[in-house]
Amino acid sequence: MKEIRYFYVPDPGCGELPSDEAQHAVRVLRLGAGAELVLVDGSGTLHDAVITEASNHHCRFAVTQSRPQEPEWHGTIHLAMAPTKNMDRVEWFVEKATEIGLDRLSLLDSQFAERRVVKTERLERVAVAAMKQSHKAWKPVIDELEPFAAFIRRVDLPEQRFIAHCYDASDIAGDTAAAEKPFLLDVLERNRPALVLIGPEGDFSVDEVRKAEAAGFRSVSLGTSRLRTETAALVAVHIMRLANR
Repeated sequence: MKEIRYFYVPDPGCGELPSDEAQHAVRVLRLGAGAELVLVDGSGTLHDAVITEASNHHCRFAVTQSRPQEPEWHGTIHLAMAPTKNMDRVEWFVEKATEIGLDRLSLLDSQFAERRVVKTERLERVAVAAMKQSHKAWKPVIDELEPFAAFIRRVDLPEQRFIAHCYDASDIAGDTAAAEKPFLLDVLERNRPALVLIGPEGDFSVDEVRKAEAAGFRSVSLGTSRLRTETAALVAVHIMRLANR
């Protein structure tokens, strides 16, 4: 089977690969005029194309067919997490979540956060590479780091919103008779936008959980295992993906 290479071109109407994609096509893959490509615009459409001119500095193409893709899931899958101190683990999450299916990633500066500064340019590159590798037509939106308190007050958040944490329900409610947290998959409604918050290695603070619940977030469990931040985030994405299959 002939291998077709995928390239990220946000505006296929420009007729030319972005410089980094052009260098990969010409200098690394040694593609020349006549080679077939698939262009991914990151907004839901794949474009079949053929190279018309290739040089050390430019790679021009002609689109032969545009193929709008049907979403693989219904509703919006939105994950908000406190980034880990080791950015390699955040990049691993972005790669795997993009492959599984993620619409939006928000980064939270919470009370026990291990990292206060994040350069999203690198995460964007990781998402683009994962999108091309997994033949996805959509690139997830990646938001800049935002204070937790400001994020939970945003007006554009979906009605279906959850916060995953390790506390018992009684720790949050101050009532030993409080009902246990439900498993996320059991309370997700299919075909509706959903958002899950994931805390840092030290978890959200009790005060943050209470404020989130007051803002309309529902406390949920991701299972009985104690998970690292990036693992918990990926589990949450996978559950949302399964609920919207």
